[in-house]
Amino acid sequence: MRLLLPGRPPVAVRVHRPSGARVPAGLLVWAHGGSWQYGSAAAWQGATAALARLSRWQVISVDYRLAPAHRHPRALEDVLTALAWAQGVAAAQSLPVAVGGDSAGGTLAAVAALAARDRGVPPVAQVLAYPPFDPTASSPSYHRDPHAFPQPAVLRAAWRAWRGDGAAAVHAGDGTRLYTTPWEAPTLAGLPPAILAVGAHDPVRDDVEHYARRLSHDGVPVRLLHPPGAAHGDVLRPDSPVITHLAHALTQEDLS
Repeated sequence: MRLLLPGRPPVAVRVHRPSGARVPAGLLVWAHGGSWQYGSAAAWQGATAALARLSRWQVISVDYRLAPAHRHPRALEDVLTALAWAQGVAAAQSLPVAVGGDSAGGTLAAVAALAARDRGVPPVAQVLAYPPFDPTASSPSYHRDPHAFPQPAVLRAAWRAWRGDGAAAVHAGDGTRLYTTPWEAPTLAGLPPAILAVGAHDPVRDDVEHYARRLSHDGVPVRLLHPPGAAHGDVLRPDSPVITHLAHALTQEDLS
């Protein structure tokens, strides 16, 4: 089901309800991958529908504005609009709301969780598939295989297309800092529990594992998954081990 959520501008989403469930386990706002420049909720429909089916959560997939036509914070604003809408809908049914995404969408989900935390309305979880967090793409995992996707030079260019040089701090109208990466936040304390998935040979593996360590250091529960055979972009595979592992983790966690 497609909806147009009220906002400035309105935000288009696709809603996937788990079949056979009168009441879903919760609502999961999802941001698709695509280096902040490509992709859509329609293109990711197979992945988000599978996530809803396997997890029993209702998935709200966001058609956020894409770079370079729309640079930071536009995509983040759209994810936050969808998150606020989902929290309003869920409140009437006493359902939990989580935020998640894959690749660049995972980065958006992580910084959306930061903004929601700072506004006093954090989601119950952040569900992230192989998100990049380092705009310099300089950690060792980026350079272990020169042919691995995404290549560091390409990813650095994608960061620049979305966030520019990142030198200037961006704030919402209410004064909330809108980060481009969790690395900019002085503390991760108070963030919701994290379910993180990354393949053993994914170039962004070091970013994800460093995020897991920082979260743990700041007192945030973390579940770090290394699905066998997972590669970057894995959620678009019909038999994605990342989707399967994330869905299983959602069903196992007590996020009520």
